[in-house]
Amino acid sequence: MILYCATTNPGKLREFRRASRSGWEIEPAPDIEDIPAPEETGATFADNAILKARYYSHHAGEVPLFAEDSGIEVDALDGAPGVHSARFAGPKANDSENNLLLLERLKGKADRRARYVSVVALILPGQQPRIFRGTVEGEILERPRGSGGFGYDPLFYYRPFQATFAEVTPEQKWSVSHRGVAVEAMMEFLGDGAEFV
Repeated sequence: MILYCATTNPGKLREFRRASRSGWEIEPAPDIEDIPAPEETGATFADNAILKARYYSHHAGEVPLFAEDSGIEVDALDGAPGVHSARFAGPKANDSENNLLLLERLKGKADRRARYVSVVALILPGQQPRIFRGTVEGEILERPRGSGGFGYDPLFYYRPFQATFAEVTPEQKWSVSHRGVAVEAMMEFLGDGAEFV
């Protein structure tokens, strides 16, 4: 069966496909490139994930579909960037610009604790959205390290690995990441898809 995901982000799509299980194939929502993105007005990751899932589900029709909202929360910034992580440095900001702004805001701050948060909203035909959440704790370095990953990964230091998420393999990152926890929980719930045929 096909499980559609509401993302145009190639990094996220690669990670979602890593969670594919027997019976499921993860594909972008039909014609998603041609659908104007909804305005993410939610106050929480769950609000935005549900908003996106409902929006793209309306366009896709009666198909299993999920949307994810995620970001980074930094303690010294009272949880910012939070739901604004992807557009922290502005609506059209890229990863480098967002990372630079985060480093600027943290200048002189001793507390570098942070966490990645991911919330997945799954919509199955005729059902209310189901929510799956994942988090991973780390800290923000003073300069980027590594060339892998995306988003804030070059700054996000995960102490058990003694490395940033941009310095480890995709498999290592997935095994502990916020997105991995949330998506794996969703796939566990879905099982092999037999009951949805």
